[in-house]
Amino acid sequence: MYRLCSILINILLCASVSGGVLEVGQNKAHGTLKRAISQAHTGDTLLVYPGTYREGTIEVDKPLVIIGKDQPVLDGELTYGILRVLSDSVVIRGLTLKDVGISYVDDLAAIRLVKSKHCTIESNRLINAFFGIYLERSTDCIIRNNHVLGYSEHEMNSGNAIHLWYSSRNLIEGNHAEGHRDGIYLEFVDNSTVKNNLVENNLRYGLHFMFSDDDYYQGNTFVSNGAGVAVMFSKNIRMEDNDFLDNWGSSSYGLLLKDITDSEIRNNRFNKNTIGIYAEGALRINITGNDFIRNGWAINMLGSCNDNTVHSNNFLHNTFEVTTNSKRNHNNYDGNYWSDNTGSYDLDRDGVSDVPYRPVKLFSFMIANMESSTILMRSLLVDLINHAEKMAPVITPHNLMDHIPLMKQVEHD
Repeated sequence: MYRLCSILINILLCASVSGGVLEVGQNKAHGTLKRAISQAHTGDTLLVYPGTYREGTIEVDKPLVIIGKDQPVLDGELTYGILRVLSDSVVIRGLTLKDVGISYVDDLAAIRLVKSKHCTIESNRLINAFFGIYLERSTDCIIRNNHVLGYSEHEMNSGNAIHLWYSSRNLIEGNHAEGHRDGIYLEFVDNSTVKNNLVENNLRYGLHFMFSDDDYYQGNTFVSNGAGVAVMFSKNIRMEDNDFLDNWGSSSYGLLLKDITDSEIRNNRFNKNTIGIYAEGALRINITGNDFIRNGWAINMLGSCNDNTVHSNNFLHNTFEVTTNSKRNHNNYDGNYWSDNTGSYDLDRDGVSDVPYRPVKLFSFMIANMESSTILMRSLLVDLINHAEKMAPVITPHNLMDHIPLMKQVEHD
């Protein structure tokens, strides 16, 4: 009897929470989304039928599920932000939102969450939005499988595809962000995950962290952005299994680290970037299991970086493997594979070269301190001075070396 009563109580609770369905569209009970929201009750589902809806800014002030059928269009008419969510537990799925207005006073967005919790924004198409999806002081939300496409041409008058500010415990997964200032931007965002996103052709950064701690990004692809990823003024960041591709330009990086501490960079691929990793003020970073392939500079580690470990990486056919601007070195580079470590030998056949390897060439050190010297690149003079410095280091950091360079490439999981 007790069990039967419990089942009946659960059924009644579920029925009270699930809510009804309100249809929105031409010749439906509700002709506009605003009208449907005003008449809906907590937990209702709003089913939006195909059509174009021009309703200015639409506020969602109660827990609702808003689902588009065959991608109905919400049009900001190049004037308005479109959906403004002021409630917890809102779901927005299957909509096309386009032509958000541009404002330098208000950060107008296609979808903006303000002090919201447990919301889900998924499978939407956002086209020509100033800001695409914007979370402000929002927690425990999911942003998944959205396509955010912009047409920005200048950083100063463009917003970000996915923007989080003062938020925590959010998941950003499976999105495609393209054509904005930054693809994904996090400022004061903690304990959040950025996973399996494709971020390409953004003006400044593919992914940009500022003052954000204890975050994890994994399995993302950053291709042809102004720079791939920037992590600044943050700590305890895990960066695993990402691809940094073709982030190429006069000041472009695959990964920029500035004033970051106690973090992991593991099993990533840096391919054809101007600089694979640029580090300034990086402390206690573990860089392991990565592939650096055909970059201009694989790693540029400035003298302000200390207690970092570069281990079990493959450095393959980069113009320069490692460079620095200091004669001092307080980082560990032992146990990597270097494709240009020619002339090495392994008499005891333990898989480790019997001769230490110096990854910093004199010429790369010269460029770090005097960029105009690049005019000498690939000249016979450069080969001679590099060879001389390798034999008897005078200018480059004498203790920056791999004491146990590997004879074969590292096989990564």
